[in-house]
Amino acid sequence: MGAPLYWEDVSDWQELPPLVKRPTTQQLVKYAGAAGDFYQIHYDKDFAQANKLPGVILHGALKSAFLAQVVTNWIGEHGTLKKLTVQYRGMDVPGDTLTCGGRVLKKYVADGKHFVDCELWLVNGKEEKTTPGSATVILPSKTGAAS
Repeated sequence: MGAPLYWEDVSDWQELPPLVKRPTTQQLVKYAGAAGDFYQIHYDKDFAQANKLPGVILHGALKSAFLAQVVTNWIGEHGTLKKLTVQYRGMDVPGDTLTCGGRVLKKYVADGKHFVDCELWLVNGKEEKTTPGSATVILPSKTGAAS
């Protein structure tokens, strides 16, 4: 259990610690089983290529989970992920190095809670931003009350 991240310690444009993922086809098969998403483009190379894809591609929801992990790693167990939005703008493939990151856009107080809005992204090994997103989190305050 790490030290809490407090709202007062966050600043606009602050970068979230990056998260690097190197997904494998085996991970996609395991994810398919856990998520119940058995569409063959996620584990059958021949099927994927027959459907005009470069090969097996990652589940969109798995990429969302990677971005959620960037945020939850950053806020720790004392923060709350209130909202997560993700857009799928490109395909990602197993074996590629994916870097997930983000930055603080704004912080504010509403209804006595301390909010932080963040921009998120997933970048592939070609430096293409394939999965942009955003998140809103609630963080504890050092004062314990709205500022």
